[in-house]
Amino acid sequence: MVVDNKSITSLLRRSTTGVIAVVILAAGAIAVMTLSGASPQAQGQAPVQTAPAPKAAPNGSTPKQQPPPSQAPKPAQIDRNGVLILVRSTLLALDQANQTGNYTVLRDLGAPGFQTNTAARLAEIFAQQRRDNIDLSGVAVIDPQLTLLPQIEPNGMMRMAGFFPSVPTQVNFELAFAPVDGRWRLFALSVSFGQASPAAPKP
Repeated sequence: MVVDNKSITSLLRRSTTGVIAVVILAAGAIAVMTLSGASPQAQGQAPVQTAPAPKAAPNGSTPKQQPPPSQAPKPAQIDRNGVLILVRSTLLALDQANQTGNYTVLRDLGAPGFQTNTAARLAEIFAQQRRDNIDLSGVAVIDPQLTLLPQIEPNGMMRMAGFFPSVPTQVNFELAFAPVDGRWRLFALSVSFGQASPAAPKP
């Protein structure tokens, strides 16, 4: 299934069947999880119900809704080495795919939901990154800084986010993994780039 302009969080909440995993293309940067185009509804899948908007509080502010305890994410039982292996192996596989133009291995490393993207489709998504000759090899030696510690979503997916403070380009990532045969397999990937150090304004 292809979803346009959705965050990993919203995709995970809606992907309880484990069939939604795609690649996002952010403006000017990559985001591997959402492909461009409209989102065709899966055959036999019930339409998504939209919850009514919460009523405004007396002071005019909207009360913040908390998810029920049973639906709240919980910390993942994974150590730092396990996190490093998942993050680095995923981003290095993406880097190798970009360098060679062959996205078969990256696709095969993913969970069945991620494999709904063909290798040719992944090549289309990362065409701009290949043209820009983006180099992700630095993730092999630089330690990532996590902005979201690994957590288990209500649907069983493990999600994490962070960045590699590279110079001159910072690599931001958000990853989601699905449990497949006792292993965590890539379900969704979002990657973007930012300035790692202050830049002087252009004249």
